[in-house]
Amino acid sequence: MNILFVGDIFGSAGRRIVREHIGHFRAAHKVELLVVNVENAAGGFGVTPQICEEVFNLGADVLTTGNHIWDKRELCDYLNSVPADSHDRPRRVLRPANFQPNLPGHGVYEGTTTNGIPYAVLNLQGRVFMSNTNDPFHAANDLLANIKAKVILLDFHAEATSEKVAMGWHLDGRVTAVLGTHTHIPTADERILPGGTAYQTDVGMSGPYDSVIGVERDLVLHRFLTGMPGKFEAAKGNPKMCAALVTCDETTGRASAIQRIMLGE
Repeated sequence: MNILFVGDIFGSAGRRIVREHIGHFRAAHKVELLVVNVENAAGGFGVTPQICEEVFNLGADVLTTGNHIWDKRELCDYLNSVPADSHDRPRRVLRPANFQPNLPGHGVYEGTTTNGIPYAVLNLQGRVFMSNTNDPFHAANDLLANIKAKVILLDFHAEATSEKVAMGWHLDGRVTAVLGTHTHIPTADERILPGGTAYQTDVGMSGPYDSVIGVERDLVLHRFLTGMPGKFEAAKGNPKMCAALVTCDETTGRASAIQRIMLGE
């Protein structure tokens, strides 16, 4: 089966480029599971329920997030609007599972594709250079102990490449794919690890690349040159949709191929 994972949507430019490409790409490659990170979809900071619905309408099966999940407070009610065993859309919007207990939402979703293939999507956040979270490595162990599906994808939202690489080796042979998000820069290290896990340190953002990781470059340069704070705004120039296409055996969950994707206008 083919799995498409789309990297962090950033702002309106990111939403537009994903909207332009995702439908025909999914059809051309016979994608059976579509996962999209919507971490920065609302103006570069967080995501709203309306934008979640828009991305679901494009065909997404599961949405993942990261450290900006709480930037739009209205999302809390959306995440809590369905019970834990629901398969409705709000239940398919994930936040990192290793956040503190009893926060809104969930960090794992188990579902079935339209062809009847069981799958699980996990969302974890790193701790190196990030805000405090619980240990993602032990959290991954705990989550996997209760998952019966063979096809398992992890969105590891983390800053440090070393932490991401370590997670890939930690889960090699136990999940189908470990795909990194957060740095907004696609890495050229996609590979199949010896145990059959597809790995890429960072898929990259789906957003404006004539920017500084999505933000208007003059605003960021001002901060670097002067040390003075300022309001950041999402850029719009040269949008690209960055993604990873993973092919795996649906019966074992082992990946056989991973392809780095970058599509522009």
